[in-house]
Amino acid sequence: MLDIATIRQDFPILQRQVYGRPLVYLDNAATTQKPLCVLDAMREEYLNVNANVHRGVHYLSQQATDLHEAARERVRAFINARSTNEIVFTRGTTEAINLVASSFCEAFMHEGDEVLVTDMEHHSNIVPWQLQAQRRGIVVRHLPITDRGELQCCSDGTASGEGVAAYITPRTRLISLCHVSNVLGTVNPVAQIVKTAHEHGIPVMIDAAQSAPHMALDVQALDCDFLCFSGHKMYGPTGIGVLYGKEQWLDRLPPYQGGGEMIDRVSWEKTTFEQLPFKFEAGTPDYVATHGLATAIDYLCTLDMDEVNAHEQELTRYCMAQMKTIDGIRLFGEAEGKDAVVSFLVGDIHHLDMGTLLDRLGIAVRTGHHCAHPLMDRLGVTGTVRASFALYNTKDEVDALIAAIRRVSKMF
Repeated sequence: MLDIATIRQDFPILQRQVYGRPLVYLDNAATTQKPLCVLDAMREEYLNVNANVHRGVHYLSQQATDLHEAARERVRAFINARSTNEIVFTRGTTEAINLVASSFCEAFMHEGDEVLVTDMEHHSNIVPWQLQAQRRGIVVRHLPITDRGELQCCSDGTASGEGVAAYITPRTRLISLCHVSNVLGTVNPVAQIVKTAHEHGIPVMIDAAQSAPHMALDVQALDCDFLCFSGHKMYGPTGIGVLYGKEQWLDRLPPYQGGGEMIDRVSWEKTTFEQLPFKFEAGTPDYVATHGLATAIDYLCTLDMDEVNAHEQELTRYCMAQMKTIDGIRLFGEAEGKDAVVSFLVGDIHHLDMGTLLDRLGIAVRTGHHCAHPLMDRLGVTGTVRASFALYNTKDEVDALIAAIRRVSKMF
């Protein structure tokens, strides 16, 4: 099992105090803290290897390019993609989804064609499609959820994705959904959904922002057509993310942005584009952040993702059980096997009041709509308090959270 005490030493921020109290950091679904090895790797590159990549023939540029492309290979291996041609670096999950929404709709969708999302999506998997609806007249449809926070079409107790077929129409062109909900913690049966979608000739995009930090990903086993995640949610730097796409799809998509790096040749008459994956990477990439991301992946892989997942699942179950002992608690998301997220309200206490007072007790949680307004509407609330876990969190921190909630509740 994981040696959590030793792991915590890799994250100096966890030893600090806020308001004179030990920090209990439970806002990991928003962003995780960074281990020293990631910070050291990025500092080392800036100090000793900093030069623009790909175009330079001098020594530093060659070194920086090697680190950048080694990071692409590290990501490929982490998600078991077939080729580095299928790994596109982006600024994060949001840019990756915008890229697919823009390029896929341009290439394959016409007025009246449909994209299927779900009621539990983050705004980053809703708004890009709505923008395309305004520009191209496509239709955004959404799969409903149950009161427990499961997809209605997958709530038969068998984690089956076959029910998705009922929502597929002759105009459906793509299904885009989260692997794990950032509010409910629901783990969607994406492999089964992909299988059902492919039986109807429909490609699938997976938002893995909330699963990549917590569980092993294998895009070949999932057989998904696109998948994306963000570095900062998995112990890496901000401003870097990944879009995976099957080569057969990426080859057929037009570029998302134009500029340097993504071109083959430019003339006044015609511009031709670079091969994969570079045709989607316009401009100077954040090559230091890609090295930081690769270092974060190395860090995760030294710990064993199955053990990370088991630890966080245990914390989630323990927290849910303890929460249910609090008078007036309302829990949102009780799907079987939910992961690393517990959203709640207590009585009539406003989520902002609860979060603010927990903060004064040293507990860092997230409050509000969590970039999921449609889900809040479905749940009938304006927002919730969200505690989310990472590999460095402990049961003692869960106990501190529960004690703090009880203390705040008594004040009301």
